[in-house]
Amino acid sequence: MPGRIWSTELGHRLVDALVAPRTVYAHCDIPCGIYDPHEAQIAALTVLRMDQLIGELPMPAMDAKPEDRAAYASKLARYTAVKEQHSEKVKQEVRVIWGDYFTPDHAKQYPQAHEMVWKIMKQASKARQGIALADAQELVKQVQEFAELFWKTKGAQTRRAPSMQKSGGEIVYPA
Repeated sequence: MPGRIWSTELGHRLVDALVAPRTVYAHCDIPCGIYDPHEAQIAALTVLRMDQLIGELPMPAMDAKPEDRAAYASKLARYTAVKEQHSEKVKQEVRVIWGDYFTPDHAKQYPQAHEMVWKIMKQASKARQGIALADAQELVKQVQEFAELFWKTKGAQTRRAPSMQKSGGEIVYPA
């Protein structure tokens, strides 16, 4: 068996030496070519919704029962954890599209793309650090603009439709 593995590896090396392998890019390191900013948009809306829920969470009174204080602390911790996860998911999804899908030609054609991605990274961190609805709304807006740019690189027109989520807002789709 070791001889077979060695000969297979040697065969691959020999083929690579004769015909140089070409570089391929994909979000999962398999050249499937599937990219979509939808998950980044859903994650941004989730950040917004968690801020809404935190804002709606009634703080227990000073003389509240221990179980009421514990329920408040538990909900606040869960909402915060979900917000943290989805802020990071926004960054991950955008980073993968930027790093794996966008080409030098895209960067030339859409020179604003680099700064757009940089701003999303910063805004996701800002939304993660606080509970200001305006910060989460700005993140949603920036991710929507990124989605529109992404679809433009594929030659698609876009449309916005209501997200139908409790956070409200819209989702950008290819038309």
